[in-house]
Amino acid sequence: MIEIGQGRPSIEIGLSAAIVAIDGDKPAILVVERPGTVPALPSGPFDPLTHRTLEIGLRGWVEAQTALKIGYVEQLYTFGDRGRHARFADRSPHEVSVGYLALTRIPAGSARGVGTDAAFTPWYDFFPWEDWRGDRPAMLDELILPELRAWADEAPTSHDASRGLDRRERLRLCFGEDGMPWDEERALERYELLYDAGMVEEAARDGRERGLRRHRSGTAPALGRTMQHDHRRILATAISRLRAKLKYRPVVFELMAETFTLTELQRTMEAAAGRHVHKQNFRRLVENSALVEPTGGTTLRTGGRPAQLFRFRRDVLKERPAPGLRLGGRG
Repeated sequence: MIEIGQGRPSIEIGLSAAIVAIDGDKPAILVVERPGTVPALPSGPFDPLTHRTLEIGLRGWVEAQTALKIGYVEQLYTFGDRGRHARFADRSPHEVSVGYLALTRIPAGSARGVGTDAAFTPWYDFFPWEDWRGDRPAMLDELILPELRAWADEAPTSHDASRGLDRRERLRLCFGEDGMPWDEERALERYELLYDAGMVEEAARDGRERGLRRHRSGTAPALGRTMQHDHRRILATAISRLRAKLKYRPVVFELMAETFTLTELQRTMEAAAGRHVHKQNFRRLVENSALVEPTGGTTLRTGGRPAQLFRFRRDVLKERPAPGLRLGGRG
């Protein structure tokens, strides 16, 4: 805890991990959910007397809470908004949370759970409007966009100083209004827009006026599962970061088994991106990238004829800056 002055709130540093894996064809996030509570990301306070670095502290908390040792990890962002769960004149310690993205594989023999209170849960349970693989989610046109348009019309020229955009402009960019394309990388911006409009449960929980009004009405539908504190915001940040990074770094292979088919690789990319891609274009991109090589083996697990098995060419990381896999056109 850091004391920042007499009569002023102290600061605590928290560490939170968005740990992503692929469960079948679903991107899954590891959450800790105890009886009577809402899901939370694995997290804990940074103790400078015990933890030599922030990352060491994070890994320790993850292993203690989930029994999982994570591999690939990168720092996402520092979340320090006071208004998320504090009231005026509140003098309780203020937590600054350092969020991390970790990529892993679900342990063999453990379909979803890895610890007593920890389990991998589809991340689209928390962000159902982000999954376009079946088609455009019906909830966008039935629930989300009509309410967002009404909210935008309340103050059509009111600019958000931090973004330089008014409500209508933010709606257009985030949700693909007025002919704008849907950008899968804007997952965080979409969640923030829904929060500002009071449409997610966290807005009511944090005392936001519009969120409270919506909650008191008793008729407003829930938009995805809520999470503790601002953990859904951290998860949205992780989704945006991963979707962007898949295109310029070969991080997708951190989610793959040692050997895989090109169909499995494509489905993993689609699961994380939330959209389908053109099969032939994707395979051509994979071949041209030289990121994979055939093992000489085949498998029947994809159904139909034997499918060729591939592995990630880790040596490519030593040869040149390794790109990711551009998704190409939609399927």
